[in-house]
Amino acid sequence: MAVRGVRGATVVNEDSVESILLATQELLQEIQKANPSLDPKDVASCIFTTTEDLKSEFPAKAARQLGWTEVPLLCAQEIPVVNSLKKCIRVLIHWNTNLSPDQINHVYLREAAGLRPEWASTTFYKQG
Repeated sequence: MAVRGVRGATVVNEDSVESILLATQELLQEIQKANPSLDPKDVASCIFTTTEDLKSEFPAKAARQLGWTEVPLLCAQEIPVVNSLKKCIRVLIHWNTNLSPDQINHVYLREAAGLRPEWASTTFYKQG
C-alpha cells in the first residue's frame, strides 16, 4: 500500500464561518464521490490552506464535522502570490491506498477549476 496525494480546491463568495464550512464540506464530499474507496480511516493526514482573505474559520473544522475525527488535520495560509485566486480553500489529502496515481481523481470546484488544467483528463471539475 502506498500513500497517495489527493488534491482539491474551491472558492467562497465571502469570508464567513458558514461559507468556509459549507464549501469545505462540499469539497470533501465531492472528493469522496470522485474516489469512492476513499474512507477517512485510510487517510494518513490532511492539509488545508486558505488564501489570506479567509480568516473566519478553520477548514479542518468542516472535516471534523463530517466525521474525520481520527485524521490528523492541519490548516495553513497559502502564499499570497500577486494576482492569484482569491477566497480559495485548498486541500491535500494523504491517502493510504492500493490505487495507482492515475486512478486518483482530484476535485476542483467553481473558479478553482482552472488551478490545474493539465490534470483535465484525470481531474473532476465542477463549475458552481
